[in-house]
Amino acid sequence: MDKINLDATDIRILSAVQNHGQLSKTKLAEIVNLSPTPCWARLAKLKAAGFIRGYHANIALERVCDFTQVIVTVSLTHHRKSDFERFEGHIRKLEEITECIATGGGMDYVLKIFSPSLAAFQELMESLLAAELGIDRYMTYIVTRHVKSAQPNLSRLAAGAGK
Repeated sequence: MDKINLDATDIRILSAVQNHGQLSKTKLAEIVNLSPTPCWARLAKLKAAGFIRGYHANIALERVCDFTQVIVTVSLTHHRKSDFERFEGHIRKLEEITECIATGGGMDYVLKIFSPSLAAFQELMESLLAAELGIDRYMTYIVTRHVKSAQPNLSRLAAGAGK
């Protein structure tokens, strides 16, 4: 697939979708300040090119059920490609782990975990250790409250990429 060069209008479209999710043709065009038909055509092109991975609702989990959220940093004993692949393959199968970020520096991974209870989280960690994934050490951080959770400012990021 050919690389698409994004212009300011494309960035406005992506920002609108990022901030508001799925929008009607008219509403998106209004936000982007473009007539509906070309706006919708650009959106279709952006979708086809893979710039939009999907649409999601931001559910207020605390209103649905009680849960424990934990951030875990993990360091592996060995740093061979096969070690990373084994660990990452196992992590992808676990629905409690909603995010896994590979990092450079002191720790190899940062995990975001949602569990029904602290006891269930502990069982998950014990199963990870029992799976012999090469975990050398890990640190757990219990989330007590969310101070900020947001998507990055796409317009600002894109503008800075040209510098």
